[in-house]
Amino acid sequence: MNPESTGSTSIEPLVEHLFRRQSGRIVAALTRSFGASELELIEDAVQEALLSALRLWPYRGVPGKPEAWLMTVARNRALDALRRRKSWRDREDRVTADLHSRSGDTAAEPELDRPADDELTMVMLCCHPALPRDAQIALTLKNVAGFGVAEIARAFLARDTAIAQRLVRAKRKLQEIDPPFVVPPPDELAARLDVVLEVLYLVFNEGYATHQGDELVRRDLCHEAIRLVELLTGDPRTSTPEASALAALFCFQAARLPARVDHEGEPLRYDEQDAGRWDAGLVRRGLRHLDRAARGDRLTRYHLLAEIASCYTLARPAGAVDWPRIVTLYDELLAIAPSPVTATNRAVALAEVEGAERGLAELSRLEAEPLLESYAPFHLARGELAARAGRPDEAKRYLQRAWQLSRSEPVRRRLARRLREV
Repeated sequence: MNPESTGSTSIEPLVEHLFRRQSGRIVAALTRSFGASELELIEDAVQEALLSALRLWPYRGVPGKPEAWLMTVARNRALDALRRRKSWRDREDRVTADLHSRSGDTAAEPELDRPADDELTMVMLCCHPALPRDAQIALTLKNVAGFGVAEIARAFLARDTAIAQRLVRAKRKLQEIDPPFVVPPPDELAARLDVVLEVLYLVFNEGYATHQGDELVRRDLCHEAIRLVELLTGDPRTSTPEASALAALFCFQAARLPARVDHEGEPLRYDEQDAGRWDAGLVRRGLRHLDRAARGDRLTRYHLLAEIASCYTLARPAGAVDWPRIVTLYDELLAIAPSPVTATNRAVALAEVEGAERGLAELSRLEAEPLLESYAPFHLARGELAARAGRPDEAKRYLQRAWQLSRSEPVRRRLARRLREV
């Protein structure tokens, strides 16, 4: 025990940190032993282990191996619950033997002996194709990243009850199909991996530009997405060029996070950011991933998005962006993955090459797109370009619309200031 770590005020942050870092590994390890059909029971057992730590550690001190302690308590809680079931008797010998083979003594504190492999398998399980996309995201955040229901709800603009119901339905589906806790075989892996990459892309994007609330950026979401995608790139079975491209994109984007908001938390335009605050370590990681992404012969949207992000992050001096190159990359992206949002971004880049009027003309062609009517960045882009083109009344109208649509308080404050300036 560590006698220095007593007192609830010092214990709670430690337990929260450990739980955030270790809960996904514990859930994965127990799912390997007990099966995906017992996911709800496993979640409850892990939660009980957390509560036990909060209750006992302030008085007994922190164990020498706190991660193993949490694993032991969670495992024992799950075993106790399962032993109360008659149906458990047929499986008990097999599961106990599995636990024994990995810990040497089921009464001892088990080590998390293969966390990376277990977590990778857990990601694949959470993104099972039998589950709808929103459930895949929620399960990944809950059982791999260690997010609570309230955190997931805040991140994706949903009610706590809606997220909880989504998770319940997903776990019932897994209980019904009871998929094996294994990385899919090669003939199924490519399709499953596409789903996993899409889920991680959505998670990162929500962290990079949170749609609602008092914070513009959720760094925990961004860095969790990086951790999980690097879990994929670190395993030979899932280290594809597409995964490396997505990892490069995340690293380049996250490298600029320290300079993306001002001291009041309001967003800064790219040309307002202090490049000296960008994370050089993440830039180097991004370059390594980008190099590995070039191994294949398939050009995906992740490759193009990573290349676009690199144009911003590697521009030297800061701000000397190769805008014609970015326009060309957006043209290629629209050819393989057409999207009105991508077309909006291309129009903004085109304005840097051919002027604000040219960019406005491109955006005008997009105004009939139903998706863009409620997309605040589209109206913001029109407002900024109209201001540059010397059309203050038009700029004010578009910026006002962007302000009305935005649910992010930092963005709303910035837009209110821009409206006063215009």
